[in-house]
Amino acid sequence: MSERIVVKIGSQVLCGPQGTLNQEVMTNLVGQFGRLAKQGHQLLLVSSGAVAAGTGIAGERLARINDPVARNQVLAATGQVRLMETYRELFEQHGLMVAQVLASKSDFQTRRHYLNMRGCIEALLAAGVVPVVNENDVVAITELMFTDNDELAGLLAGMVNADLLCLLTTVPGVFDGDPDDPATRCIDTWDDSRHQVDDIVQRGASTLGRGGMHSKLAIALKTARLGTGVVIASGSEPDILLRVVGDRGAGTWFPPQGEASSAKRWLASADAHATGSVTVNTGAESALLDRSRLTSLLPVGVEAVEGRFSTGDVIQVRNAAGEVLGCGRARYDHKEARRLMGKRGQKPLIHYDYLYLLH
Repeated sequence: MSERIVVKIGSQVLCGPQGTLNQEVMTNLVGQFGRLAKQGHQLLLVSSGAVAAGTGIAGERLARINDPVARNQVLAATGQVRLMETYRELFEQHGLMVAQVLASKSDFQTRRHYLNMRGCIEALLAAGVVPVVNENDVVAITELMFTDNDELAGLLAGMVNADLLCLLTTVPGVFDGDPDDPATRCIDTWDDSRHQVDDIVQRGASTLGRGGMHSKLAIALKTARLGTGVVIASGSEPDILLRVVGDRGAGTWFPPQGEASSAKRWLASADAHATGSVTVNTGAESALLDRSRLTSLLPVGVEAVEGRFSTGDVIQVRNAAGEVLGCGRARYDHKEARRLMGKRGQKPLIHYDYLYLLH
């Protein structure tokens, strides 16, 4: 059965210690893309490596730049050209065309931007073109940066309703303890009832990239809860993608849980960009978190309204302790929400169809 697959390749997989692109690794991975495409799979590549590739080619020109932010921008801008040219040549050998897509976190903030980006990627996939996506490091600033490309890959997997997200890194999967301990084992299948993120990380699971293993686990779990299966595996293992897609017998597998609507997938990507928040009472909290019920947030369950938001904006939902329960699309603006707060017999402030809960 053909699948829609998002593959993220980290810079540590793609580049050598001197910052140059590892041609052997890239050739091997692109070859696997070619075989998967011939099997009918739709493929989307999230690729790190632009800044690292720029380090390998900018050379002495960097000495002219004192500002570290500007230097990083130069590395990204020059490296992205090298990265994409390498991909173009390699994919062409397998009869595949690639397209460059540069993304920033602001592309996921509003429903309109989100749908525009999704429309572009859907059109590329329909045309048989492989989108190669990277964070737009040239213009990104700290508050608008993704934690790392794992986060970007997770958001894209939700955006295109992918069947599988494969996070390729430098380790064979998620270890249940210190990787240097002979008794440590790689977890084959993640089980929420047996495995806890904090325990795994505290016991010495590897730290990788800008976000580390903690970030990878968070993204994997969030993506799986939205209905996309996830694998964390080593990008240097022979035929790793073919093994993952063929029988899931590689890396650590995070089974998909249910299936979220397009609106909830967008909300899952927009939860960090809420323009306001509401605090709910214990009764409303219990009702919202009851998985046996489909519950909207009614004004009667709201105890406080914070921030200035308009109808249609994304707002956070918090409990009395200040913990974020999720987010949703507001039916009322902040003034109307305050006026109706605590009142019975009103239409939902957030309808269930536009409510995303973290757990």
